[in-house]
Order: sequence, then structure tokens, then C-alpha cells
Amino acid sequence: MTRLARVVARAFAFACALAFALTFAVACAEAQTVTRFPPLAAPVDTLSIHAATDLYALEPLIRDFQQLAPGTTVEIVEYVTNDLFSTAARICAEGGALGDVLLSSSVDQLVKLANDGCAQRIEGTDLGRAPRWANWRDEVFGFTFEPIVMVYNRDSLSGADVPGTHLELAELLRRDPERYRGRVGTYDIRLSGIGYLLAFNDARQTTTTYGRLLESLGRAQVVVRCCTSQILDEVAAGRLLIGYNMLGSYAYERVRRGQPIGIVMPADYTLVLSRGAMVPVRAPNPSLASRFVNYLLSERGQSVGRSQSFFFGLDGSAPPGIEGPDVVTSGIARPITVGPALLAVQDAARRKRFLQDWSQSMIESAR
Repeated sequence: MTRLARVVARAFAFACALAFALTFAVACAEAQTVTRFPPLAAPVDTLSIHAATDLYALEPLIRDFQQLAPGTTVEIVEYVTNDLFSTAARICAEGGALGDVLLSSSVDQLVKLANDGCAQRIEGTDLGRAPRWANWRDEVFGFTFEPIVMVYNRDSLSGADVPGTHLELAELLRRDPERYRGRVGTYDIRLSGIGYLLAFNDARQTTTTYGRLLESLGRAQVVVRCCTSQILDEVAAGRLLIGYNMLGSYAYERVRRGQPIGIVMPADYTLVLSRGAMVPVRAPNPSLASRFVNYLLSERGQSVGRSQSFFFGLDGSAPPGIEGPDVVTSGIARPITVGPALLAVQDAARRKRFLQDWSQSMIESAR
């Protein structure tokens, strides 16, 4: 087969895979999971939360909030990030509201919704606990501190084979391409809102390192998935050796379960995400929604979050067993600021170019 034929074949396979993934994503969007938490006392009201967050992480917070509001029924509707954003934007444009609270790791999408007039101002005494970088116009609040980490299978990698920086990961894949081919995983940023947000911010840190890493991932025929949980499943099972740009909170939850996953804070820089909360402008129960957002930021809510849900505090405190420097005291933390700069991430023309460059790099590097 000629080189041109190989390129055409790979491009055709890439297009087919994308078409399948998009069809699968649409099918999933039509069947959201809904979970109801009955009230602990005589029913008084209902809080409707639409979230791109795994239920296991939210459940301890929901149940503790109900201790404070025992007459409240809580309804959780689960999405992937892009589906939550598109649904909320459509309903807002139609003059409605998608529930009482939106929760998403793709804070750029929440900022875009707020900028388009789809959010209302939240009030309360606990909101001041949010760092300045995690509050935009009192409409979008970050309520978690989640380092973006690299993970690896501890049964298969150790010592010098564990990358400590983004550049070390790129060099590792260059040095031993056969070993890592098809055994490194990350987000499919065409389908994952959080994956796109993280890749966009990676590119902002250093274009040279990002370009080398992207090329190395492409040559290693990186495995791309929609969600953190899928990649962590494959790393834990040993099918993947390394997972790149994973949410530290989700990875640590697997460690607590006893899975053979190691977690590394990249020592050159570590992106930090704060999962966002927003109250739609026409939310049916805005007072109850504001009370819940205040709870998430309160000392009590943060304590439950550290011990049972997201494991890192807003102050940057980390659980034990994380490899690499301390994310706060070392100065490697690069918080993704919740603010107008995130509108650039959602600019349609810029997004299209970025996705095209990412996709092309994956195809060309894999040759």
C-alpha cells in the first residue's frame, strides 16, 4: 500500500469512527438517567439538579443537604458535559429553564450560558468562601479544587517508566513506541467538554511542549474516550498503562477502592479545575437552589466533599498518596479561572480550528 493510500485509509477510518461516536453520543443524549432522593420528612419542595457529575460523588452531598432540608425531594438528572450544555442553551433560548441548579466540570460552558443571559445572581453568606478565581459575577461558582493528573497502572509501571511532567510523558512515548502503542488513554475532545477545556488550557501553557506531546500521543495511537470513568476502568484493568489529563478526584476514588492506580501531579504545571454551579435565570425554585449552592461552599459541605466526594479542599489540601510536588506550596497549580477568559474557549471559530488541528495531529502523527 502506498503512503497516500495509507493516509486515505486512516482518514476514512477516522471519519467512520467519528461518525459512530457522534451517533452513539446522540443516542445517549436521548436517554438521561434520573435519580430521586425522597425527603426525610413531610415533603415540602423539590430541588431539580441537572449535572455532568458522577452520581457517586454527588450522593453524599445530597444526603447531607437533606439533613438540613428534610422536607426537600432532590432529583438528579445526569448528562455528559456537552449534552448538558446544549440542552440548557436550547431551553434557555426557548424561554425556559433546565431545573434549579446546573453542575458541570466544563465551567467554560457554564460561563457561556451565563454570558448569554441564562443565569441568575446567587446570594448567600457562604459564597465568599469561593476563591476569586472561582466566582464570576456571582452567577457561576466553583465549589471544588480538582488537580488534573496523570494516572498509571501500578502493577505494570514503576520507577523511571512513570512520567513526572508533560514533557517526560512525550519523551517516554517517543522512546518506547511499541510498548505504549494503543496503551495510553485520554479524552476524545470532540465529544467531551471537559476534555476540550483541558486540552485548550494545556496549549496555553506552552505551545512547544503541547505540540510535542500531541505528536507523541498520535504516534502512540492514543485511545480516546468520552469520560474519565472509562479511561480509569481500562487503566485499572491493565489494558491501558497511562491515563492523561484525568480528574484527580475521580482517580483518587479508585485508589480508595483498592484499584492498582497511581496518581501523579505533573511537576512542570498542574491544571486545577473547579467544578461549577449555576442557577438558571428562570429556575422554578431559585431560593432553594441558592441554598444548595451555599451549602456546597459552606464549611460543612466542603468537609463532606473532602471526606466522601471530591477529596480535595478548596484550599488545595490533598489526600495522602499523591505523587509529585504539593500542588499549592510548590507553585505548580494553574487554576482555570472561572471568568470571561473562558468565553474564548467557547468561541465557535476558535473551537473549530482547535478541534481540526487536534484531529489532524492525531491522524498525521499516527502514520
